[in-house]
Amino acid sequence: MRKKEPPNPSRVRGRGVEVSETLFYIGIFFGIQCNKNIQREGVMKMAEKFYMTTAIAYTSGKPHIGNTYEFVLADAIARYKRSKGYDVFFQTGTDEHGQKIELKAEEAGVTPKEFVDGVAAQVKEIADLMNTSYDKFIRTTDEYHEKQVQKIFKKLYDQGDIYKGHYEGMYCTPCESFFTESQLVDGKCPDCGRPCVPAKEEAYFFKMSKYADRLIEHINTHPEFIQPESRKNEMMNNFLLPGLQDLCVSRTSFKWGIPVDFDPKHVVYVWLDALTNYITGIGYDCDGESTEQFKKDWPADLHLIGKDIIRFHTIYWPIFLMALDLPLPKQIFGHPWLLQGDGKMSKSKGNVIYADELVKLFGVDAVRYFVLHEMPFDNDGVISWELMVERLNSDLANTLGNLVNRTISMTNKYFGGSVADKGAAEAVDAELKAVVEAASGKVDEKMDKLRVADAITEIFNVFKRCNKYIDETMPWALAKEEEKKDRLETVLYNLIVSISEGAKLLASFMPETAEKILAQLNGGNVVEKPEILFARRDLAEVMEEVAKLHPAEEKEEEKAEDENVIDLEPKAEIIFDDFEKLQFQVGEIIACEEVKKSKKLLCSQVKIGSQVRQIVSGIKAHYSAEEMVGKKVMVVTNLKPAKLAGILSEGMILCAEDAEGNLSLMVPEKEMPAGAEIC
Repeated sequence: MRKKEPPNPSRVRGRGVEVSETLFYIGIFFGIQCNKNIQREGVMKMAEKFYMTTAIAYTSGKPHIGNTYEFVLADAIARYKRSKGYDVFFQTGTDEHGQKIELKAEEAGVTPKEFVDGVAAQVKEIADLMNTSYDKFIRTTDEYHEKQVQKIFKKLYDQGDIYKGHYEGMYCTPCESFFTESQLVDGKCPDCGRPCVPAKEEAYFFKMSKYADRLIEHINTHPEFIQPESRKNEMMNNFLLPGLQDLCVSRTSFKWGIPVDFDPKHVVYVWLDALTNYITGIGYDCDGESTEQFKKDWPADLHLIGKDIIRFHTIYWPIFLMALDLPLPKQIFGHPWLLQGDGKMSKSKGNVIYADELVKLFGVDAVRYFVLHEMPFDNDGVISWELMVERLNSDLANTLGNLVNRTISMTNKYFGGSVADKGAAEAVDAELKAVVEAASGKVDEKMDKLRVADAITEIFNVFKRCNKYIDETMPWALAKEEEKKDRLETVLYNLIVSISEGAKLLASFMPETAEKILAQLNGGNVVEKPEILFARRDLAEVMEEVAKLHPAEEKEEEKAEDENVIDLEPKAEIIFDDFEKLQFQVGEIIACEEVKKSKKLLCSQVKIGSQVRQIVSGIKAHYSAEEMVGKKVMVVTNLKPAKLAGILSEGMILCAEDAEGNLSLMVPEKEMPAGAEIC
C-alpha cells in the first residue's frame, strides 16, 4: 500500500477548523461513514481502485488559467470518487523534453535541465495553489522514467515494432526540416524561404498500421473508451479509417531528450516519452518487475486530457500499449478548452490570465467554481474578468454566501446560536427536503458521465431552494409571534440541515468552502460570528487591480507616431475586375495544431459558413496553436488549394506585417458570423 504525501500547506491554510474536526461534524450530523485520509491504510484495502491522470504539462512556460483548468477538473473528479469510497490514485506532472525546450533554454542562457526545473516548479506550485489533491507529480526527467523509456524503446525495437529508416528530401538547415521537391516554393523552403539542399535524417519509426485494425475493433466494441462521442467520431473518420502512417519515434536534429541507449545519436521523440508516464509513474517495469501498485492500478480508469491532444492519446498511446501487451485504459476523456474572452493573451494588451493572479483577486474556491461551472461538457468555455466578477457576486456572494450568513445570524438572534428540530412541520418543509434528498442522486448521475458543470448546477439548486424557503417561511415574521417559536426553530433547523447537505456535496468542487460552511453551522450549534465566505467585488476596482498586474507596454511607435509607417514598393496597378475575382470572408478557427517537422507552420481548421476548411499558415513564431482557436479572421477563400509541408491548404489567413517582421492577424472590429463576406 502506498504512502500518501503529507498534506500541502496550501490545502489547509486559512481554515477555522481542522479537517479531521470537519469530517467529525459531517459524520455525526449525517450519520455517514467518513473516509478520512488518516484511515486510508486500513479502509482502502477493501475499496475499489480508481486510477486517473491528467495530461502532463509541457514545460515551455508558466501555465495560464486554461492549462490550470485541467488540474482543477481532475481534482474534482478525484475528490468525488474518494467521497464514494474509491481507492483513488491521481497522477499529474510535467513533460520536459523536446526541441522547443532546447531552444527556449538556449534563449534564456541556461541548460535545458535548469530551464525545466524552473518551469516544473511553477507548474507544481500552481497545482498546489489550486488545492489539487494529486497523489503523484511525475516529471519525465525523473531517473526511473527515463530508464524505463529506454527499455520500452529497446523492447519494441527487438520485437520488430520499431525499425530504423530515414527522412529523405530537401533539407532546410535553419528550420531543421525535410521537404519533397513538390513542397518547395520556387525551389526554396516553404516555411522560411531559404535555400534547401539534398539531405537525409536517420530516424526510427513505429509500425502503426500493424495494430490499427485491432484498435478500430476495440473502439467499436467499447463505446465508453473515447469520450465525448464527437471525439471518437473525429478519430475514426479522420485518422484510423483512412489508414495510419508509420510514426517517427526518434530524432537526431536535437539532443534534449532521452537517448536511445543502443544508438545514442538518437533521442526518443516526445510522444513515446511523454505518454509512457502513465505506466512508469505507478511502477511499470519493462522486464517484468513491475510494482504491486502497477499490478493493482493499471489499467487506468480515466485519462483526462485536452481535446487538442486526443489523437495522441486515443491512437498512438493504445497502440504502444498493445505492442507492450498491456491492457488499454478504460476511458479517455477529451475535455474542451477554456478560452480567453477578448482574444489572444498578450502582455502588451495586458490581458494574460494566470491562476495565481485570479486567486489573489477572488480566492481559490471562487476560481475553482468558475472554471468548473463555466465549462460545458462538449463545448469550449470562456473566461473574462467581467464574467468572473459577475459569477462571484451573483452565485457565490449572493446565492451561497448570503444564505449561510443569514441562517447563522437568525439562529444567533432568535435562539442564542443553537437550534433543534421541534417537529413543527408544514407542507413547505417536505418540498425543501425532497429537493435536498434528490440532489445527491442527481450529482451522482452527472458525475458518472463526467458532466462536472451540471453536477455543480444541481448543488446550487439546493442553495437556491433554501433561499426560496426563507422567502416562503419568513422567519422574521414568525419571530414576532411567541406561539410560532417552535415553528421558527424548526425552520432554522431545516435550513441548517439542507445547507449542510449541500455543503457536503460541494466538498469535491469547493473543498475549503464546504469545510467552512460545515464548521460554522456545526450541526445546529452555529458560530457566534459568521465568516464572510465571498465578498462582493466592484468590476471597476477589479479592473484597476488587473491593470496594475498587467500594465500595457508602451510601444515605441506610440511615442513617435510619425515614424509608425512602412513604405512598400508599389505593385502593378490592377482594375476592379481583377480585384473582384478575390473572395474574402470571415472565418472562425475551431481547431489548430502545429505542423510536425516545421518551425513556421500552423494547421488550422477554419469554419466558413457551413463548411470547415483546412488552412496552413506560416505564423507559428507569432501565435501558438492554442491562441488561434476561437479567433475570427480574414480569409481568402477562392485560392486554388496547395500543399505546404505535405499538408493540403484550402485558403489563406491574412495578416499584417511590420518592419521587423512581426505579424498580426486581420480580425473584424465588430462581432461577425463565420462566413460573412468582406467587401
